[in-house]
Amino acid sequence: MIDMSCKIAGVHFKNPVVMASGTFGFGREYGKLYNIENLGGICGKGLTLLPKEGNAGNRMWETPSGMLNSIGLENPGIQSFLEDECPFWETLDTVRIANLGGGCIEDYVAGAMQIQADEDKRRSQGRSAIDMIELNISCPNVKEGGMAFGIQTEEARRVVRAVRDVVSMPLIIKLSPGAERLAEMAHMCESEGADAVSLINTISAMKIDIRKRRSAFRHGYAGLSGPAIKPIALRMVHQVAQAVEIPIIGIGGISSGEDIMEFIMAG
Repeated sequence: MIDMSCKIAGVHFKNPVVMASGTFGFGREYGKLYNIENLGGICGKGLTLLPKEGNAGNRMWETPSGMLNSIGLENPGIQSFLEDECPFWETLDTVRIANLGGGCIEDYVAGAMQIQADEDKRRSQGRSAIDMIELNISCPNVKEGGMAFGIQTEEARRVVRAVRDVVSMPLIIKLSPGAERLAEMAHMCESEGADAVSLINTISAMKIDIRKRRSAFRHGYAGLSGPAIKPIALRMVHQVAQAVEIPIIGIGGISSGEDIMEFIMAG
């Protein structure tokens, strides 16, 4: 048997296949269809400090070679996740990654501290539910006019530094494809103590409903994912690989073993 195991920040993955945040919920529903423990890991649906209802109107729209989504980070909130989903995560023999978003630095910090404290308590009792935190810095900064934290390097630095200061768990930073200087952003994350980076997130895109003569989505734009973005993701992973020494988790349009090999070869 071929050994496909790998390590990121000392965390052992039985293979390099990890379900990206937003594609797999928290895994429970897919566990009825597929043995989750065959995977190297799962990254849960994006969490925020408080519950979010998400966006109204259309949330998904199929496109050639991809999909648009405007979910709006609908989620039950961190406390509900810890109470309702983590008992299931405790049973899984695979790497478990919590994805954390926020609308301001204070929310990121409070959420990270809550996850860390809960996991510390579990481990003191001989249990574990979360192995790593993935920080989603593509979220809009509600205090600064709505621009995503992950667009400007110095703005992102404040978030990464603040969260790194309060968590000891391995920390992955999920980079935005909209960053002004992506390689510089990745290098900053490494210098601020990130254990790994992941990329890419969805790409801002649009669908116009020609019958209604307006965007198909209430908020105008949506996030494009699927095979259509793979060439862009490959280019960005390759660029970041030239700028950092920490591990890179490649995301975007992966649907086959050949796709996986391309990302590995990109760095």
